[in-house]
Order: sequence, then structure tokens, then C-alpha cells
Amino acid sequence: MALPLVAVLVLHAGPAEVGMLTSLQTAAFLLIGLPTGVWVDRMRKRRVMMASDVIKFVLLGSIPVAAAFDVLTIEMMFAVALLAGMSQVFNDVADQSYLPHLVSTPQLGDGNAKLEVVRSGAFLAGPGVGGALVQLLGAPRTVVVTALGALASVALLQSIKVPDKPPSDVERKPLLREIREGLVYVWQDRLLRAFMASSGINNLCVSGVLGLSVLFLAETVKLSPGALGALLMSGGIGGVLGGLTGGWLSRRLGSARATLLAILIGAPAGLLLPMTQADWRVVCFAITSIMISWAATMSNVGQTTYRQTVTPDHLLGRVNASVRFVTWGVMPLGALFGGLVAQQIGVREALWLLMICRIGAFVPLLFSPLPRVRDYTELQANA
Repeated sequence: MALPLVAVLVLHAGPAEVGMLTSLQTAAFLLIGLPTGVWVDRMRKRRVMMASDVIKFVLLGSIPVAAAFDVLTIEMMFAVALLAGMSQVFNDVADQSYLPHLVSTPQLGDGNAKLEVVRSGAFLAGPGVGGALVQLLGAPRTVVVTALGALASVALLQSIKVPDKPPSDVERKPLLREIREGLVYVWQDRLLRAFMASSGINNLCVSGVLGLSVLFLAETVKLSPGALGALLMSGGIGGVLGGLTGGWLSRRLGSARATLLAILIGAPAGLLLPMTQADWRVVCFAITSIMISWAATMSNVGQTTYRQTVTPDHLLGRVNASVRFVTWGVMPLGALFGGLVAQQIGVREALWLLMICRIGAFVPLLFSPLPRVRDYTELQANA
């Protein structure tokens, strides 16, 4: 929350600049996403995550320092966003490849659900705390909290008792050949391919919405930073609910059906968001955030568990990176597109366009094996 607020409140950035800032935070998935998978497969996962957090601490810490000396510019924020995003690419790929080293295969679904609860809980608390701190301390100093969070992550990762497993002892091949192996594995699995296409469409649209949300609530709806932060907390509620109900729904409906249901319900929910106004209609934003976050969490648990289960360990980093290259690589394009469209037709109108297009994310799954099975184990048995 703090980075776009620094741009809006301190540097008086417009929609296109806010869109560019949000875009650069995820542009690294396009720039280095595929080779990162190869590199992570060759390294100890926990060490990769710790190094990433240290780098983020230094980068984010530079923003309040620059602001204090009155040398902060939008160009500097663009650079920090891009470099921090590159660091995060390594963290995310290693993160999804690390869990199978800590728990057994039958525990992966439960482990992923618990991680989603924790992430959503942090997201739930973060905007509210961020909004309060921005009002109390100002936006640049609030970035210090994010920097300290990265440093705390290093200490928490260091406290894990399980030894950091060395990389698989397989023959290393040329970089491009190893990248190709990950892409081919994803493409040959019909469900992985459909998940990737569906998530790509969804993330393209949602990233545009996220890039405009702070600007929309602050300038169009005209909420205070505190109220804005409290409203953004609603997404965390949906994420927590998704993590808590994911296991129960998977057992009752089946893991595949639970994932399909979440995507089906979440698709039309976004149409409420552009109706948000600074009166009782403010709940439209909250309802949309809760439903989208609930559906995303349910879908993420199912997709990640399926990917971790069917992928050999020595390929997991590359497969995760291949999926992230597409599903996260479209996010900077979506954020940039959303900013440019909002510059031309208005922020509220751009949100309408993005949310209507987002419904199309359900289409690739209709042509996949997902609607015809109850559990992912049926697909594994038929593979």
C-alpha cells in the first residue's frame, strides 16, 4: 500500500505513473522469470529466499532515506520497484519449490492452505496498519515497516529446524535447454496448461485493477488514507476464509471440483467494484475484494498442490518458474494497460472494462479435464 501512496501523496503521480510503478514490481517475471527456475533448481531453496529478503530490505529502506534528504524521485521509485521485483522472483520460485522438502506429499494440500491463511492474514492486517501509519508518520516512513518485515523474514527462515536440502544431483545442461524442459513439461500437461491460461487472463485484468485501486479510492471515491487502508483489508478476509474453508470444501466436493467452484463463483463478483461510492456503496469494493480473494486462495491451493504433486523434484523450480513467467509476467502488462486506459477514459470506466474482461478467465478450464473429474488423483491415475 505504501509505495503507490508515496507516489500519489508525495510525488503527485498520475494514473499512468502509478500504473508504471505497479507494472515494474512484476516486470521481473518477464525479464528473468524463466532462467530463475533453472538457477533455483541448482541452489538451496532457503538460502535463496533469505538472500532475496536481505536485498529487499536494502532497496525498500532507501526510499525513506531519499525522502528524508528530499532527493526522492519517481524514477528512483521505478528503479526500486524493478530491482525489488527481481529479488521477489527468486523468492517466489524458491518458496513454491521448498514446501515439498518440509512435508510429505499427502500433507501438501494442507500445508499450502495454511500458508495461504498466513499470507492472507498478513494482507488483512497490512493495509489497515499501513493506512494508519501513513496518516501518523507519512507514506515514506511507512515503507520502513515493509523493509523491516523483509528483515524479520530472514530471521524466521533461519529458525527452520529442517536442514536445507541440497539441489538434486542431476547432470546440468545448457541454460536454454533446461528452460525448455520446464516449458515443455507444463505444455504437455493439459490441466497445467489450462490453469496457466486461466490464471494469465485473470492476473492480466486484476493487476490492472490493483494498479488503479489506491488512485480510485483516494482520488475518485475520495477516501482518507485510514479509510482506504481499512477497505483494502477486506481482501485479506477473503483470503483467510479461502484458506480455512479450502480443506473442508476439497474433502466434501473433491479437490478438482472445489477449485472449479471457486473460479466459477469468483468470476462475476468483480462487476460490483466499479460501483463503489463514498456512501453505503463502499461495501461494493469490500464484497468484490472478499470474493476475489476467497476464489484466488482456493484456486491457488488447488493449482499449487497439483503442480507440486505431479512434477519431479528436479524440475519443480523450472515448472514453477514457467507457470509464473506467464501468470505473473502478464501482470506488469495489465498494470500498465490499466493506467493507460484510465488516462484516456477515466479510472472508473477502466475498472469496468477490466472486470468485464476478467470473466473470460473461466473459459480455458471448460476445455480442460477439470470439469469432468472430482479429485486431482483421478487425473494422476489416468496419466
